[in-house]
Amino acid sequence: MGKRVQVAPPWVRGPLKHGSPEDRGSADRYYGRPYNPHWEWYGQTCGGRIEKDQMTAEEIAEYDRGYHGETGEKVWSDPEPRIEEY
Repeated sequence: MGKRVQVAPPWVRGPLKHGSPEDRGSADRYYGRPYNPHWEWYGQTCGGRIEKDQMTAEEIAEYDRGYHGETGEKVWSDPEPRIEEY
């Protein structure tokens, strides 16, 4: 693992806070994206993306928890038309 570049601010850490490792893992799984540990931080004037080689073991575990814990799935097409029986 590489040297830590960016420390996660306290407001971005925690279960399913927007941009947290767990939130990004959950979103990746929900939208059918491949497993790719990362997280994102947002500020008033800027933001950034932290890739796996910059993440701590704890952050990767949080991403795993979100990715493997997600049970929903985005439905990308309209549902089959319903046939009404009279």
